[in-house]
Amino acid sequence: MRHKCYRVSERPYCCDVCSKVFTKKNNLISHKHSHNGERPYCCDVCNKTFTHKSNLITHKLLHSGERPYCCDVCGKAFTLKCHLRRHKLLHSGERPYCCDMCSKAFTKKSTLIRHKYLHGGEGPYCCDVCSKLFTKNSSLVTHKRLHSGERPFCCDVCNKTFTSKTNLTKHKRTHSGERPHCCDVCNKTFIRKFDMLCHQRLHSGDRPYCCDVCNKAFNKKSNMVRHKRGHGGE
Repeated sequence: MRHKCYRVSERPYCCDVCSKVFTKKNNLISHKHSHNGERPYCCDVCNKTFTHKSNLITHKLLHSGERPYCCDVCGKAFTLKCHLRRHKLLHSGERPYCCDMCSKAFTKKSTLIRHKYLHGGEGPYCCDVCSKLFTKNSSLVTHKRLHSGERPFCCDVCNKTFTSKTNLTKHKRTHSGERPHCCDVCNKTFIRKFDMLCHQRLHSGDRPYCCDVCNKAFNKKSNMVRHKRGHGGE
């Protein structure tokens, strides 16, 4: 995306708190709300307040259900123009956010940021019980239920409970018989995408998990862990 460049003289309005400059006085006024905590724009439906009038206008679309931005490829509609723009990357195949460590590319900057934590072996969200780190807050929330024992998602067929909605959804396929993940080589189907990806390594010969004692490689992490017990690692 190409950004317009401004000379200093073209941005005459300067914030006296952080020195950020603006081309319009009303933009400076709106910006200063972020320093003083003022949120003068209030939603008349739910009373949520905003620093910018434009944010209030966008928020009110959630109440009205209006989705004015429509994809000209598949017809899917969005509340925000930026969401439509990001969605259209799925059709174009464009992945503009690239990891500078492994060259893997992503459609969203937020996904790239989360991915880069994998290289560092950590994430920004820390469990206050065991100090385990996570790349997503939602993963931390689910993890903390292991400590609390909370299992809020219940199967309406057998009453088995789960820590996450994702695990409940996967479980319910054992009742319905649904196997939505299909191998594109042999057409074998699976309940979980993870199991399909492991299966596909049988076709590709990919063995990404390597024993650091004897260098034997495996297509599943669980197989490598089991193997390492033979070395006395556990």
